[in-house]
Amino acid sequence: MERRGAAFRKLAKGLLRVVSLKVNFSLFHRPSRYINGELNSTRRKAPLRVALAFPDVYEIGMSHLGLKILYSIINAIPYASAERVFSPWTDLEDYLRKSGTLLASLESRTPLKEFDIVGFSLQYELCYTTVLNMLHLGGIPLRSEERLDGKPGPLVIAGGPCTLNPHPMAAFIDAFLVGDGEDAVKELIAVYQEWKKEGTGSRISLLESLRKIEGIFVPALGKDHEVRRRIIPSLEDAPFPVAPVVPFTGIVHDRINIEIARGCSMGCRFCQAGMAYRPVRERSPGKILELAEASLKHTGYEDISFTSLSSGDYSCLSLLLQKFNRRFSGSRVAISLPSLRVASINSDVLKEIRSVRKTGFTIAPEAGTERLRAVINKDFREDTYLRALETLFREGWHNLKLYFMTGLPTETEEDISAIPEMVLQAIRISKRLRGRHLNLSVGVSPFIPKPHTPFQWFGQNDIAGLKEKDDYLKRAFLRRGVKYKGHNEEMSLLEAALARGNAGLSGLIEEAWASGCRLDAWTELFDFDKWKRAMEKTGIDARDFAVREYGPDSRLPWDNVSTGVEKAYLRKEYRKALSAAFTKDCKRQCHSCGLKCGPGSPAAESETAAAKSPALSAGTAGRALQGVSVKLRMRFAKTGRTRYLSHLELTTALIRAMRRAEFPLKYSSGFHPSPRVSFGPALSVGVGGLKEYLDFEIFPPFDAASALANLNATLPEGLRADRITALYGREKSLNSFIVRYTYEIRSEKGLSLSEKFTGKEEMIVMRKDAPIDLRRMIEETEKMDDRTFRITVRDIGDIKVRLDEVLSGLFDGPPEDLEVTRTAMFGWQGDWVEPLEGEKVWTAKS
Repeated sequence: MERRGAAFRKLAKGLLRVVSLKVNFSLFHRPSRYINGELNSTRRKAPLRVALAFPDVYEIGMSHLGLKILYSIINAIPYASAERVFSPWTDLEDYLRKSGTLLASLESRTPLKEFDIVGFSLQYELCYTTVLNMLHLGGIPLRSEERLDGKPGPLVIAGGPCTLNPHPMAAFIDAFLVGDGEDAVKELIAVYQEWKKEGTGSRISLLESLRKIEGIFVPALGKDHEVRRRIIPSLEDAPFPVAPVVPFTGIVHDRINIEIARGCSMGCRFCQAGMAYRPVRERSPGKILELAEASLKHTGYEDISFTSLSSGDYSCLSLLLQKFNRRFSGSRVAISLPSLRVASINSDVLKEIRSVRKTGFTIAPEAGTERLRAVINKDFREDTYLRALETLFREGWHNLKLYFMTGLPTETEEDISAIPEMVLQAIRISKRLRGRHLNLSVGVSPFIPKPHTPFQWFGQNDIAGLKEKDDYLKRAFLRRGVKYKGHNEEMSLLEAALARGNAGLSGLIEEAWASGCRLDAWTELFDFDKWKRAMEKTGIDARDFAVREYGPDSRLPWDNVSTGVEKAYLRKEYRKALSAAFTKDCKRQCHSCGLKCGPGSPAAESETAAAKSPALSAGTAGRALQGVSVKLRMRFAKTGRTRYLSHLELTTALIRAMRRAEFPLKYSSGFHPSPRVSFGPALSVGVGGLKEYLDFEIFPPFDAASALANLNATLPEGLRADRITALYGREKSLNSFIVRYTYEIRSEKGLSLSEKFTGKEEMIVMRKDAPIDLRRMIEETEKMDDRTFRITVRDIGDIKVRLDEVLSGLFDGPPEDLEVTRTAMFGWQGDWVEPLEGEKVWTAKS
């Protein structure tokens, strides 16, 4: 281990620089992951600096509500600041390593090693090697013991569901926060600030102080010391970020997510979250609507998701949806709910969801037979399932996802063969009721035994058995033309092993990372052969931890962590599973699990508050716009960091800004209404634009001058609108009208025309086996100085200019050395004119 530590220190010495905006991010896949400057991002100086590190790429991490909550809480503390760090994709990682550049935060480009605290969110066991990779790229020693007294490095902490068994990662993390973080993180930061102010305390003294906080586990002070999960008593007054960072790039959950309840009372025996997030705590409809209104105002999103482990069981769901639609339907905000229990599907809920836009629908039956559903405590019968499908299809849905599990305890061949039959029932009912094809997809995942559940004592099926079941289902669904998505069995094996492992697994995790494992949740990067070589090298077989079965009285590696649900209750549920006996919803009957959820508890009080919440009156957003729409054209600039936005990202950013500025936009009709906005010719990623255009339709009254001011007040840095003009129906579309373009090309290394251009009368490129002469497209080249050229190009008939071809023909050297800005665009009206030449033009104030 000392040899590896020395090797790390030698490598880390070379990682000195920080990636900056001078890097041409267009060289990397999805450069908008790395540019920062998103709306609502915060950059502030504070004595105590925290890096919120998410061990996955940007679009996964930015979808996580917990990160947004912590970002908001920490940045509200006067003496603290929070910045975000995500794992780079492999292309940027290669650049960091080759250039000797440290992984740094988005907000201030500060290397990880220079923060006071680095906090990782452990959402998924397959992120563990990525945690090590980010520590290494950030210049931080991997092991906690290397960061003790007299040695460099920030305090490295971790939270999230994986901390329910912290031991596999205990060698690398200084302190774990188990449970709800809203209050605990403030206490943790206060302790650190006091320790930092004193300036004389040792790192061990800091850890000893942290251990006194409820929910904090410090491995260095004893791996068996008891820690009890931190629980916030109520969601009603819990912090919630109503002005979250709005990403430029599309993320996995690209919408507002409001947690309407935390915890679940249904008691599914395989579900770690359902057991470990008890008790149920609900937000009232009034509070949810208040958060929704503020969130929509600060983001411009068109979609909102009401999330919880069991949204269909929220006590006031129908009331909430009715109130929301009454208030916001005129703003065209669509509602979605996560996967619903079969028994919670009803017409009232579906009518409210579809009132603006039908979103996709997901049902998770989990098991194919009533016997196996009784084993896992998924309480619904076949007739309930059939009624739910009929209700869904009668309400107009024809997009459906179904999720199942294989390898569940006591599973038989009959249980597996029943899964295709359940899917076939959905197809039959859809055909009978709607007479049309059902867009159906099916996902199947292997069962993974998780700590702190009644199934924690069961082992996972071996890989061969899981693959056999997957192959059977794949063939069955292929015959019926159903989209099928299985799950990599090796990934599932590792997930089970890392979930159920002990501290001895740290050596395997580190060796797998050293062998090149990172971003293991991505199928295109996952390499089980590397893990197998790591197992051979360390002598640690992950399969032993995955398939191992424990007796109900066995000492388990994670027994020092208490979720509040007593082990005796889990044993009782384990035995009921073996006899296929149901346990009722604990809202209806208390089963004495160890947590107090009865009358007078926060859960019960929250539900009462929800039921009594007064209705909010419908505001102007709830009134549907009517009358004749007006067409307008707007000019805007795309500069600075926003030059790295793709055309889709640019359009999304501008439309959301128009919604924030309360433009009364007209929407299309149909299944998926969208604002009537159309853009001019697209800019390539990395190319700026000084005079870009979009057309849009609005309903009067509309004060264009005020609208411009409001829009610019909410646009992110790098985007600015400067003019609006009215259109009168005679104008061509922007893409039809614009055929001529002027660009400014600059290179810090100096710039001159290539002999490919100056020495030849033709510049031929091939497009689909057809020759194109680029010289006919190049009207003018003007040298501004030794580093800058201005060029004018135009389309020839239906043949459009392609900038990359022109630049390759005009200049030698790699295109990444060029800084390109489109300065103007023209169309022909007896002369070359710009698209903004209306009778009335409103101009933004400087």
